[in-house]
Amino acid sequence: MSQVSSYAVQVTDTKHLQQLWLQPDWPAIAGVHALFTTRAGGQSVAPWNAMNLGDHVHDDPQHVAANRALLQAVLSDISGRPVQTRFLQQVHGCDVQFLEHASPNGQAFDACLTTESDVACIVMVADCLPVLLARRSGRAVAAAHAGWRGLAGHNGHGVLEAVWQAYAARLGVAADAQLAAETQVWLGPCIGPEAFEVGDEVREAFVQTLPAAVQCFVPVAGKSGKWLANLSFLARQRLQAVGLTHIYGNDGSAPWCTVSNASRFFSHRRDAAVLGSTGRMAACIWKG
Repeated sequence: MSQVSSYAVQVTDTKHLQQLWLQPDWPAIAGVHALFTTRAGGQSVAPWNAMNLGDHVHDDPQHVAANRALLQAVLSDISGRPVQTRFLQQVHGCDVQFLEHASPNGQAFDACLTTESDVACIVMVADCLPVLLARRSGRAVAAAHAGWRGLAGHNGHGVLEAVWQAYAARLGVAADAQLAAETQVWLGPCIGPEAFEVGDEVREAFVQTLPAAVQCFVPVAGKSGKWLANLSFLARQRLQAVGLTHIYGNDGSAPWCTVSNASRFFSHRRDAAVLGSTGRMAACIWKG
């Protein structure tokens, strides 16, 4: 993943923004588009500079509205026709919304999916892991917001299991090996394994239902009961457990870490305590 110094860069040209933002490095699917925004673009000023898309982080509402309109313009430019954007009110849960053109913004869900064209599934992040799914036939797309709480879920059923089951149900097929073979997944930037310090309770939430998760936790030297967690690997394990193997994107390496790449990514853990707030990036996937 290339590095672009984009801190506080204000860009309104949609073609330029497509180059500054991330496009998933997965096999192309005819009629399916995906994009992950960075700090580049938009109108927000510090500490939300510049392409903040979150309307819940105390940024100027007019700046957020302008940034969201810019995102919609970029998606529409990519498709060559208007694309509707839908933003969720994410609550670190496991509920999934099916999106239609008439779906409202601001519903309390942490994942969304659609089989309709020209409506974008969007999740916002600033350390949590964005996960995009697409059927290789182009028939369905989905997006999930996976912080550790949503990823762990309850009794081994978290947001990734929930969106996988909802995705299969919407397609009217079983969530089996055949569907998994026809589905690809992209993991976007998130807090990296060198920065994500957690307590025993987080480790236990994963290990109690998937013992192999112990591989994703490294003890913090000199801190009893503290661990460094690899969020992207935890997600890979959970995806593989339901049969998904075509997984691309975040491999846990430094370029994907939201905390250590301040010029490119927002990070709640890095910025909120020091600056009072930070912005939100968006992972988007749509048919069009």
